[in-house]
Amino acid sequence: MKFILGQKQNMTQYFDEDGNAIPVTLISAGPVVVTQVKTIEKDGYSAIQVGYQNQKKERVNKPQLGHFKGKGPFKFLNEFSITDKDDLKVGDSVDVSVFEQGDKIRVSGISKGKGFQGVVKRHGFHGGPRSHGQKHSEREPGSIGATGPQRVFKGTRMAGRMGSDRTTVKNLKVVFVDKENNTMLIKGALPGRRGTLLEIRG
Repeated sequence: MKFILGQKQNMTQYFDEDGNAIPVTLISAGPVVVTQVKTIEKDGYSAIQVGYQNQKKERVNKPQLGHFKGKGPFKFLNEFSITDKDDLKVGDSVDVSVFEQGDKIRVSGISKGKGFQGVVKRHGFHGGPRSHGQKHSEREPGSIGATGPQRVFKGTRMAGRMGSDRTTVKNLKVVFVDKENNTMLIKGALPGRRGTLLEIRG
């Protein structure tokens, strides 16, 4: 299984050999260092824990520093589920070269927060009629259901906080991999703002 952590940079366009302009997102990816290998016998599940991006020692507590075992105080820690066939050990490094041009991947991250939004933006409601005699009802939710139970059912689509959700985009394509600068171009848009931590799985 291919995996790496990265940070979203910006969107741009990439011209292929035929001159077609492809909308891509630039990601600064890896290298990541394996900090722990979790097994079914010891931990109850099989996974690999990796650290990404060094930071000052003062910003990491002592138990975490001991856990890293001198491999650097990392800013981000994350886990990836693996199969028994993976033979990574603690201290191994994984860089962007594990991916190749044309690979199909899925990317997970926290989407942009949009604050408190109404039902038209949040759920795609059509709003009220735009005819004569309507006042302040263009973007209202309208009726929220029957009044028999005298309560609002759980899950009713209403106004509220929008965004800041964990989002996964599947079937994305790797357009270009720059092994020297640890960057990669992925076709299409990805969740989050500039600097958002992204999990990339092959």
